[in-house]
Amino acid sequence: MGVTKTISQLKNYSSMNDNSKVVIALLAGLAAGAALGLLFAPEKGSETRDKLSESLKNLGESIKETAASEIDNLVGLKDKIIDNIKTKIQSAQDEFQDDLEHA
Repeated sequence: MGVTKTISQLKNYSSMNDNSKVVIALLAGLAAGAALGLLFAPEKGSETRDKLSESLKNLGESIKETAASEIDNLVGLKDKIIDNIKTKIQSAQDEFQDDLEHA
């Protein structure tokens, strides 16, 4: 049952990873659209550059937040897998010890 649960967790991570890719692609598309809109806007060049710079800064912050969230998810998954493996090893050791005592 524990192995099935671990496999399920890995599948869940895989779908989270796909969702993150979609979010990042969406943010990149929005930033590209905003940049193009600003480049063709009838404003002074300095104002356009400032707006473009701010948009790219916001995109960078969004990507950093998404990456940090995914790293946290990976660390949590790693910890769960390690705990699961340790529990199985301890269980096998206990069972082996019981078998030796009753042999």
